[in-house]
Amino acid sequence: MADSKDEWLGILSMNPWFGALPLPERKAMLAAADVAQVRAGEMLYRKGDTSGGFFGVVKGAFKVSTLGEDGREGILSVVEAGNWFGEASLIDGQPRPHDATAVLASTVLVIQPQAFKRLMQRSVFARAIAALLCSRVRVLYGLVEDAMLRSTRTRIARRLITLARGDATMANDARSSVAVSQEALAMMLGITRQTLSKELKVLVRDGVLSLGYGRIEIVSMAELELRAEI
Repeated sequence: MADSKDEWLGILSMNPWFGALPLPERKAMLAAADVAQVRAGEMLYRKGDTSGGFFGVVKGAFKVSTLGEDGREGILSVVEAGNWFGEASLIDGQPRPHDATAVLASTVLVIQPQAFKRLMQRSVFARAIAALLCSRVRVLYGLVEDAMLRSTRTRIARRLITLARGDATMANDARSSVAVSQEALAMMLGITRQTLSKELKVLVRDGVLSLGYGRIEIVSMAELELRAEI
């Protein structure tokens, strides 16, 4: 297991937040973590759960989502390998505010509540968690701003750029291919599949995107950024 964790340290360190931590803090996190295997479609936790830990995704991906009164699913974010999440409920003691479901067979590191509490005694780790929470707040304010002030086409462009940067990862370097279905993208934006399809056709016609099965290719990032008003 030690060898596995040494290997995982490299994978997780590619994440900007985790990679910015001093090496002793990263090693302390991995030493405190248990390992769990999660099947595709299996829930890591449900909205309202009061148990669970702080999770680091080594392999696979999770969708963070919630259900509306009409039963429609809203996907808030996609958490890919390298990311850590689930810290809020360990800090405020409140129930989980959403569901976390594996979209691929996944390997996760789990820092249980007591271990998380001990890590929070380390000032460097506590400051890093505060910075992580600040980044979450900025993303949430951005989503609210988009929903209130921006057109559907602009929101689509901005969401695709976010996904190209790893969504929760927010890496500086964007990928040219986004592994997302049109159905899932519509859920993320809170719009109908028909509305999304209409807008994507315009972006395809203009040479900004091309569409594949369960995937959207970004043909011109510069043009997509113009439409995202970046």
